[in-house]
Amino acid sequence: MKKQGDLINQLSKRQLTFHLFFTQIVLLTISFLLGIFLFEDWSTFGSQFRYTSSIWTVGVTVGLIVVMIDVFLMKKLPPRYYDDGGVNERIFSDRSIWEIALLAIAISLSEELLFRGVLQFHFGLIISSIVFAAIHFRYWAHWFLILNIVVLSFLIGIIYESTGNLVVTIVMHFIIDFLLGLYMRFKASQAKEEGMSNEQRPIS
Repeated sequence: MKKQGDLINQLSKRQLTFHLFFTQIVLLTISFLLGIFLFEDWSTFGSQFRYTSSIWTVGVTVGLIVVMIDVFLMKKLPPRYYDDGGVNERIFSDRSIWEIALLAIAISLSEELLFRGVLQFHFGLIISSIVFAAIHFRYWAHWFLILNIVVLSFLIGIIYESTGNLVVTIVMHFIIDFLLGLYMRFKASQAKEEGMSNEQRPIS
């Protein structure tokens, strides 16, 4: 985990952005290729996209609850519990709100299409959730982070299982990534301001 953090810190913002979007393109490509072999026709795949009230009553609501719980735990638990080697902070701290929104859209869309829309649709909740947790390998070195991502993976999978609607889980995933990204940006900005304030404070 620390090694990955060190590698990411060596990348420029432009290089990091390229790698992030390239990863999402890879996931979308895998979804497309698997979809060709696993779905009998595209209408079956398309049936997972529906505009219903559950997008708001379930997707948005559960997404907000997850964010509130996460922020609460971040404030109450020792910092080491959420230490991923500085990866998330590096990804989100130096970005505008629109950049964070765009990243959250790309991540939520690509991951939900693959893990829920393709894998869970054909292989079930357990396999898709395990694979989802497995690709977040930067969390493997920390028991709390891997537990966190496994619980989240199963939660999103259960939401998909109960609604059968990919739009619900995409919106939920977006809400979580976007708001937590904003929170990390705010924390980094706050830490920077406090650091500058401390530098300017006279020594007594």
